[in-house]
Amino acid sequence: MDKKRIVVKIGSSSLTNSKGEIDHKKLHDHILAIAALKKLGHEVLLVTSGAVAAGFRMLGYPSRPVTLKGKQAAAAVGQNLLIQKYSELFSQYDIRTAQILLTRTDFSKKERYHNAFATFTELLERSILPIINENDTVSVAELTFGDNDMLSALVSGLVHADQLIILTDINGFYTDNPLKNPDAKRIDYLTEVSDDMLEHASGTGSKIGTGGMQSKLLAARTALKSGVHVFIGKGQGENKLVEILEGRGDGTYIGQVQNTTLPNQKQWLSFTEVSGKIYIDEGAKNAILSSGKSLLPAGVYKIEGRFHKGDVVEVYSESGLLGRGEVLYSSDDLRFAMGKRTDELPSGSMEVIHRNQWVQTI
Repeated sequence: MDKKRIVVKIGSSSLTNSKGEIDHKKLHDHILAIAALKKLGHEVLLVTSGAVAAGFRMLGYPSRPVTLKGKQAAAAVGQNLLIQKYSELFSQYDIRTAQILLTRTDFSKKERYHNAFATFTELLERSILPIINENDTVSVAELTFGDNDMLSALVSGLVHADQLIILTDINGFYTDNPLKNPDAKRIDYLTEVSDDMLEHASGTGSKIGTGGMQSKLLAARTALKSGVHVFIGKGQGENKLVEILEGRGDGTYIGQVQNTTLPNQKQWLSFTEVSGKIYIDEGAKNAILSSGKSLLPAGVYKIEGRFHKGDVVEVYSESGLLGRGEVLYSSDDLRFAMGKRTDELPSGSMEVIHRNQWVQTI
């Protein structure tokens, strides 16, 4: 088997017991499986849930807290317990670990995005296993991933992973809810994740975790855009992850035979938050879509929002959304420059969006 870079995501339901406490048997099963991958020479990154689930009992909560302060306090306690247990168990297999806590800002700010890539690269080159979780202790609602499914998808794209394995308590995507409909059939292979599939999979996860099948499919679609193959399912035993890589996993495989890897700069543009909108005419549309040219001020006739140089904006024509790019003007400067030819602008004026900082979405 070729050596691969693999992101393994373990959800709370696959890590804790029915009371919300860390299930040591489940945890050790995951450790064995990851150690088996490492032994075969694969590079592995672990995205783990469970910090809140591991910590809320110690704070006296009878169940997972619902308030922000309760979740953050539980995460502060639980994250320490979780990483300590991981480190102890992995050390028994001569695997060194590193804890990395991320927020949305680490993916939306270009400098932090590239710094994260450099850190992961250095750790993997030194055979360190990164253990990744959301920084729940300091995150606010606007900066969260929603659940670790999306975090695992963004990480897999960032590090150019070959495979994202999302372990959960359901063995894949079904035609209907298998817990309610005994005639529901599992779909073993998908080449894409459509809007209809996302709507069909709506629903919440377990009482311990936050992500249901819909969030896993949404994460899968995000990973696919970065050229990463995805598996959603379950397994047991030391060889469960190896079996998944060999195509024998108990779940759903998602991806095409040959996915196109998206460069880091394009990934950042695709997944970061946008600060505004730019509307362009048909001539500019044809120039950037058909001729591979940069967007010039002359083609812009309308802008929305307030943004600064270096922010990412969406670009629209009369036909709808065309793509997004890193803008080289502030909104104030662009209001002055839009619609004007280059010879009508002060010397040194530049493109609104350079073709190398552009991602097409249609």
